[in-house]
Amino acid sequence: MIDTASPDNTRSHLRVRDFYLGRQPILGRDQALYGYELLFRSAPLGPAGIDSDLSATAAVIAHAAQLGLDRVLGGACGFLNVDAEVLNSDIFAFLPREKLVLEIPQSMQPGGPLLDRIAELAGHGFRFALSDVGGETPGYGQLLPMLDYLKINLRNTSQEALECIAPQLKATGKKLVAEKVETREEFDSCMALGIDYFQGFYFARPAIISGRKLSPGQVVLLELMNLIDADADNIVIERAVKKDVPLALNLLRLVNTPAAGIVHRVDSVSQAVTVLGRRQLQRWLQIMLYAEPARRGESMPPLLTLATARGRLLELLAQRLRPGQRSVPEIAFTVGIMSLMDALFGMPMDEIVQQMPVSEEVADALLKRSGFFGELLRLAESIEMMDEGEQHVAPALAELALSAEDLGELEVAAFEWSDNVARYAI
Repeated sequence: MIDTASPDNTRSHLRVRDFYLGRQPILGRDQALYGYELLFRSAPLGPAGIDSDLSATAAVIAHAAQLGLDRVLGGACGFLNVDAEVLNSDIFAFLPREKLVLEIPQSMQPGGPLLDRIAELAGHGFRFALSDVGGETPGYGQLLPMLDYLKINLRNTSQEALECIAPQLKATGKKLVAEKVETREEFDSCMALGIDYFQGFYFARPAIISGRKLSPGQVVLLELMNLIDADADNIVIERAVKKDVPLALNLLRLVNTPAAGIVHRVDSVSQAVTVLGRRQLQRWLQIMLYAEPARRGESMPPLLTLATARGRLLELLAQRLRPGQRSVPEIAFTVGIMSLMDALFGMPMDEIVQQMPVSEEVADALLKRSGFFGELLRLAESIEMMDEGEQHVAPALAELALSAEDLGELEVAAFEWSDNVARYAI
C-alpha cells in the first residue's frame, strides 16, 4: 500500500496543494444533471508546462478529498479517473463511496492482484466505469461483472461504429455513457441508440433557431433588468416584480439563501430591492433567466449551474487579482454569467450584446475574449474543457500571476456557491 500522507509518493515530488480541477457535466436522458467527471491537474512545471501524470496520483486526489469532495460535487455523482497506483493506495478511506464512480481506462487491462483489488473495492461499495470501450465485450473478461458503466468516446468512434457497438454494449446490462458529446446532433443520435448518460458541453452550444421567442417570464426579467439599467425608482421596480407572483416568490427564496450573504431574513419585494441594491438585484435577475426554463417544466439545471459557476469564479478571481476595486468583481460576474446567454436564448452573442446594455469592456470580453475580463473568461473556459484546452491554462495563470493553489481554492468555492444557488433557483 502507498502512504498517501508522504510527499515522496507523488511522481514529481510536488506540493500536493498545487493543483486545480476541471468539472465536466454528465447528464441523464432527461437532460438533468447526473454527475461530473473530475479532472485534476498539477501546477505548471516551468517551461515543460503541466505534469499531466500527476492528474491521477493518490496524493493529489487525497488532498482534493480533504478539501471536501462534497463541496465540488454538490448533490451530484463524481466520476474519478484512477490508475494502478491509486487503486493500490490507501486513499479510499478519504473518499465517499456512495457518491463516486472510479473510472478505469480500457488500456489498463487489469489482471491478477489488481483485479483482486478492484473486486475488493467493489465489495466495499465502490462503483466502476470503463472508458474508451469498444464492441468486443468478451475481452473485458473477469472485469465486466465489476463494472457499472461503460463509456464511449465519440471522438474516437465513428457514427457507423457507434451504431454497431451500442446494441452490443447495451446487451451487457451496464449503463452506457457517451463522452465528448459536442453537438445536439450527436446527442440526438446517442439518445436514439438508447445510451443512458451524456458527458460534454453540447448543452452549452447555442442552437440558433430563426424566429425563436423568449418565454413570458424571460421577457419580464429582461424588462426588469432594463429598468435597473435606466435607474428607475425603487417603487417602479417593485411594482414590476409584483406583477409576476411566481417571479416575486422565487426572488425572495433566492435572496434568502446563504449564497446571497444577507444576515437578516428578507420578507418583502420592497425590502429585497432596498437591502440588495441595484447591482446585486441585477445579479439575481441574471441567475433567474437561467432558472426560468425549469419553472416551465424544462430541464436546464446544467446550464444554470455552469453559468453561475463561471460567474462566481470570475468574480472571485477578480477579487483576488484586483483587491479593493469594488466594481471589478461585479463586472467579472456579469461577464461570466452572460457568456452562456447565447445558448440560453438561442441567439448569436452579438445580438444579445446589442439588446442588453453592457459596457465596452464587457462586450469585448464576450465577443472577442479580450481585455482583463476576457482573459478571465478564457481561463474559465479552458478549465472546463481541460482535457482539450489544458495547454491554455498554464500560460493564462502565468499572465495573471496566479498560482494553481489559488485557482484550486477559488474553484471549490465557486462550485459550492453555484450548487447552492441552483438548488434554490429551480
